[in-house]
Amino acid sequence: MVRAIELAQDVRTTTSPNPWVGCVIVDRAGEVAGEGATAPPGGPHAEISALALARERARGATVYVTLEPCAHHGRTPPCTDALIRAGVARVVAGVSDPDGRVAGAGFRALEAAGITVSKGLLAGAVGDQLRPYLVHRATGRPYVVLKLAATLDGRTAAPDGSSRWITGDEARRDVHRLRAESDAVLVGAGTVRSDDPALTVRDDAHPEPRRQPLRVVLGHVPAGARVQPALERGGDLGAVLDELGRRGVLQLLVEGGAHVAQGFHRAGLVDRYVWYLAPAFLGGDDGRPILAGRGPRRWQMPGAAGSSRFAGSEVTCASTSSPTRCGSLRCRRRKAKRCRDELRVRGCVAAGRLDAGEGGGDRRADGKHRGGDRSYRTR
Repeated sequence: MVRAIELAQDVRTTTSPNPWVGCVIVDRAGEVAGEGATAPPGGPHAEISALALARERARGATVYVTLEPCAHHGRTPPCTDALIRAGVARVVAGVSDPDGRVAGAGFRALEAAGITVSKGLLAGAVGDQLRPYLVHRATGRPYVVLKLAATLDGRTAAPDGSSRWITGDEARRDVHRLRAESDAVLVGAGTVRSDDPALTVRDDAHPEPRRQPLRVVLGHVPAGARVQPALERGGDLGAVLDELGRRGVLQLLVEGGAHVAQGFHRAGLVDRYVWYLAPAFLGGDDGRPILAGRGPRRWQMPGAAGSSRFAGSEVTCASTSSPTRCGSLRCRRRKAKRCRDELRVRGCVAAGRLDAGEGGGDRRADGKHRGGDRSYRTR
């Protein structure tokens, strides 16, 4: 299953609105007979690609797949039919598919054909990886990632609005990774007027052509703005999310500014906060804040009645420093590899981001050690 998760991660930016799924087939001799990952929309699912490689060795084999196989006709035929025809003996799945067209139907079809089904292997890791898809299928809305960038004293710009560049190269590359993983990027019209952003994916490490995210602006886009063509919307943020969900947007990256960020935060619409911290102080109290507008009149613990909704969201606190090797005595990567992607509470810097809460959904700090990482979640 670990290998299936790796295969799924390799196609993270190419499969949406389909889920990014990995599959590994192990034959009766215990050898890997085939593996595959979801192709771009219209192409074969992970199970089909793995079966094509396994061929006759799939008979009597065990299939490890991150998501429940589909049992319905969409752009492609059901994966369950192909697995049954191939004569596999057992299917091990990470998580069930909450899509109403599946929702256990895949498992039932396999069991009805005499195939042993096991569910829940590495479900936490698979659920983390598929979180945007799972949230979309469960709620009809995109998984909302709010990106914030500020100095150590919590300022996003000087009083005159100048801010280029608060963050470093590593952080900016990481933002492009987030954009590549997102189906849409949203900003306010004020950000368009002041910064004229393109909101495209530009990553020298991946020069191949890629699908650009849908660009969404709250308000009117000035003529000639680089963000064009863009979807212009206004009004209730929940209604905007409902529309984007209907358009097949699984993950929405909200890039600000401060009023837009405050709107999503106060409405409790953020699933994950990604906060890039620059190792600098602006000084004074007249710089631009991270969130603009009225806040609560008195402090309340997050999640308490009347407070801003925060509990249950993933929180990523970021550093713009250069990556360093992990300093944790318990880190399994410290001898050879740099840490990646998540918060290392003992001082590891990860490509411009320290991650304080990958894992989503779990509303407690579990302190679980995962490959040298301690991932913390808000209570």
